[in-house]
Amino acid sequence: MGIVEEAHNVKVLGSGEKTVVLGHGFGTDQSVWKHLVPHLIDDYRVVLYDNMGAGTTNPDYFDFDRYSSLEGFAYDLLAILEELGIDNCIFVGHSLSSMTGVIASIFRPDLFSKIIMISASPRFLNSEDYFGGFEREEIDQLCDAMESNYKSWIAGFAPLVIGGDMDSIAVQEFSRTLFNMRPDIALSIFRTIFTFDLREFLGRVTVPCHIIQSTKDLAVPVAVAEYLHRNLGGKSIVEVMPTEGHLPQLSSPETTIPVIVRHVHRDIAD
Repeated sequence: MGIVEEAHNVKVLGSGEKTVVLGHGFGTDQSVWKHLVPHLIDDYRVVLYDNMGAGTTNPDYFDFDRYSSLEGFAYDLLAILEELGIDNCIFVGHSLSSMTGVIASIFRPDLFSKIIMISASPRFLNSEDYFGGFEREEIDQLCDAMESNYKSWIAGFAPLVIGGDMDSIAVQEFSRTLFNMRPDIALSIFRTIFTFDLREFLGRVTVPCHIIQSTKDLAVPVAVAEYLHRNLGGKSIVEVMPTEGHLPQLSSPETTIPVIVRHVHRDIAD
């Protein structure tokens, strides 16, 4: 195993001709794909990895400057593909990683046959001409809460994001992976996510994008999915699912997994 593979806990499963790479979002790790993987490994070579900063990675490898923008995560993704010798893949990204895939595809469009984006947003903050879902004051309050008592913050944040109560298995799972993160690293990535503005890059994306979105998502309004569809440079398609929450692959797998699998199998023109 190479240095990059080891650092990101890369796992390769299945043996299909086509490769599917799965990238997780903030506060989770590759275990968030546990319901999806069994549906892919018979037909595809499946690559799982952990973003740097996830609780499953070595915190000593986390570079606060490198990951102050999404480019750091995009370079990691490209390094993983290079080390594994992958010259083309279907990339499935959730939240943070969906936009990581977008940036990586601008650098190396040849490496991606399509990007499947789940709960994706190019900007979370509202502005005069854009509704991202959050005011800056709300983000500042969340950051202050993270700094003052990380464990207490998780107890409030996880149910809101999942769309359930603390008895929910999905909320407990998300709480577990959040708790595994070092608090200062979690705060740094959180700030990176909630301050980026990638809208100007969307027109440079040439890879086909499949946008999958929950009807009710605290973090990403449906209007954001429609904004992505209108502004991405290549072909795109939107599917809004009758699900609730920002991690539907975890909280509503019975609805979400068949949708993701269908988009993996089919191209936009089909």
